[in-house]
Amino acid sequence: MDEERIRTRKTTDRSSILIRAISYVCIGGFALCCLLPFLLVLGTSFTSEAAVKQSGFNFWPKEFSTFAYRIVLENPAQILGSYLVTIGITVVGTAAGLLIVAMTGYALQRPDFIFRNKISFFIYFTTLFSGGLVPFYLLITQYLHLKDNYLAVLLPGLLSPFLIIMMKSFVRSIPHAITESAKIDGAGDFTIFVKLILPMTTPALATIGLFIALGYWNEWYNSMLFLSSDMEYRPLQLYLYNVVTKADAIRNSAAASNVPLSDVPIETMKMAIAVIATGPVILFYPFVQRYFIKGITVGAVKG
Repeated sequence: MDEERIRTRKTTDRSSILIRAISYVCIGGFALCCLLPFLLVLGTSFTSEAAVKQSGFNFWPKEFSTFAYRIVLENPAQILGSYLVTIGITVVGTAAGLLIVAMTGYALQRPDFIFRNKISFFIYFTTLFSGGLVPFYLLITQYLHLKDNYLAVLLPGLLSPFLIIMMKSFVRSIPHAITESAKIDGAGDFTIFVKLILPMTTPALATIGLFIALGYWNEWYNSMLFLSSDMEYRPLQLYLYNVVTKADAIRNSAAASNVPLSDVPIETMKMAIAVIATGPVILFYPFVQRYFIKGITVGAVKG
């Protein structure tokens, strides 16, 4: 019997090691597939435009050049101002959005809130139908008078039905008896929310905060609609978009006039802009990765 048990254990250990090895290889291959596009972008951004036209995109620069970065960063004061504007909007918008989403999700899951189902329906309804672009533009410019105001970029991103539903699902996993016991001890609703609910929803807050922050960081459409060129500094994504658009327009105009203008690094400039725009996000993501993985699976498994 002992020999059979030992053999069974050895067989089980070998199977476990084999499964782990296969899993690590698969995960490593998937991680490499996710990393390769960024390496391709990074390598191409340091390649000359002539080499890109001749050999295409490469992971390693065939002809090293920083010309694309010099063009993008030729106005350091402007790009620094755009960075500061984007960072400010992202920080303020993420903090305010987290507070609003957390309070909304907490209120909508409370059994003693009699209007929770009706308000939840109205929130979900906005995911199916919207007023359209023209009413939205008139609301921001004619009624709220936020033309050329950073609030026109900040306010629309504060709330998202998807994030409210995610927060509501996470808060629902917290036993209602905890809040009831806090009420018996004399704690008010705001005290319960701040001292009990928020600390217990850290994974969801990190996940939702990452979603909100990425939305603000990548935002350019509302900036294009509501922030005119008269403003000294506009968000980073819009500034970089205008850099590429102007360079592309110059090259197209020169081509239409039969003027050779091959020195404009359009393709490498796009890659350099991608590196500049995504660099801070890549550096920030590892700090919230463990919370993001835990928070994104909220509600995936029902016990």
